[in-house]
Amino acid sequence: MRVTWAVTPTNAPRSDMTPGRPSTQPIDNQIRRLRFDHGEMTQEALANAVGITRQTVIALEAARYAPSLELAMKIAEVFGKKVDEVFFRRAAG
Repeated sequence: MRVTWAVTPTNAPRSDMTPGRPSTQPIDNQIRRLRFDHGEMTQEALANAVGITRQTVIALEAARYAPSLELAMKIAEVFGKKVDEVFFRRAAG
């Protein structure tokens, strides 16, 4: 059996709404502000509350890591917020 893979050229137009493709817009968040609004919660305390490492919190706050839906929901729950009140797409430009 021979398998053939379709390759999309890197200069092909991309849509952020194409199913199965990752978004090119970074996911930003309000985590740092929310931590301070909640009694200056430490990164370590948030990490422990949702079952991740402090390093992951650091990466999230710096928008270097986009969380899974499950993790985003856990973080939002800690702050009593909806997911879209914590996480949002950064405007292009």
